Amino acid sequence: MTMSSVSGVNLQEVVLAEPRGFCAGVDRAIEIVERALIKFGAPIYVRHEIVHNTYVVNDLKSKGAIFIEDLAEVPPGATLVFSAHGVSQAVRREAAERGFHVFDATCPLVTKVHVEVAKLNKEGYQFIMIGHKGHPEVEGTMGQLNAGIHLVEEVADVAKVDLAPDTKLAVVTQTTLSVDDAAEILAAVKARFPQVREPKQQDICYATQNRQDAVKVMAPQVEVVVVVGSPTSSNSNRLRELAERLGTPAYMVDSPEDLLPEWLEGRSRVGLTAGASAPDILVTEVIARLRAMGATSVRRLSGVEETIQFPLPLGLGDKSMAEVSSSRS
Repeated sequence: MTMSSVSGVNLQEVVLAEPRGFCAGVDRAIEIVERALIKFGAPIYVRHEIVHNTYVVNDLKSKGAIFIEDLAEVPPGATLVFSAHGVSQAVRREAAERGFHVFDATCPLVTKVHVEVAKLNKEGYQFIMIGHKGHPEVEGTMGQLNAGIHLVEEVADVAKVDLAPDTKLAVVTQTTLSVDDAAEILAAVKARFPQVREPKQQDICYATQNRQDAVKVMAPQVEVVVVVGSPTSSNSNRLRELAERLGTPAYMVDSPEDLLPEWLEGRSRVGLTAGASAPDILVTEVIARLRAMGATSVRRLSGVEETIQFPLPLGLGDKSMAEVSSSRS
């Protein structure tokens, strides 16, 4: 029995969200590891998964990358890459003390938050950080200071923050949150601390915003949404949650094999998107599986065209920053 003859599956159209998949920060982080492998040879050590995607991590492992959490696992003099999520100052100090050859793949939009924290800390500010406890980006940002950053994960947490009303206070945000959730929590922060200083530009990154906006356009047009992304990917999880909040059943798949025919029973139109750390090859393979289940057409929605590029660190290739930017367009 072929998949297209599975009882109850009458799939006809796949609707693709635009934009979806890799963002500039993820693209840059992966290229840093790949270039380091070419220039210095295997192994290259990477602290934490370079990005939260199983396919990407396994592909880099096959090329000679070794992913570690504890710097004690890295031999002296080795080449070490910090993941796109960023690291604490303690990790930076330890890497320097151990004499590693370090390349920093922290997303520049995460680095922007770190710079803001350091600058405002010198001006006497404490911080409320909106984010998910335990996420490496949150740990990295909170680890920019020894104290003075108070994490809130939901609206109810705002009332528990133990700060005097006259505290000089600023707010920062994990870059991969739900835009709507973050706005709701920020409103609660401002209601309790009216003097709080907000970032000049929101910390939630352009790619997270664009992919969520694309789901808002796509979800009402389809009967089920499939998000390509790994379980550890914050921005991918937010896409699935957003589709469900909009009233459309949604599922996340780490690989085409995860796609279950029963999700599609009685549904003729499926929407497909991918988190910012999910490679396009997985989207292509999921589309092939949906075609095998009976889909006869694929329709791409119009959406924001992303042109942002980030330069590579010095020492990875002989190109200038301008040449690197143009070569990645």
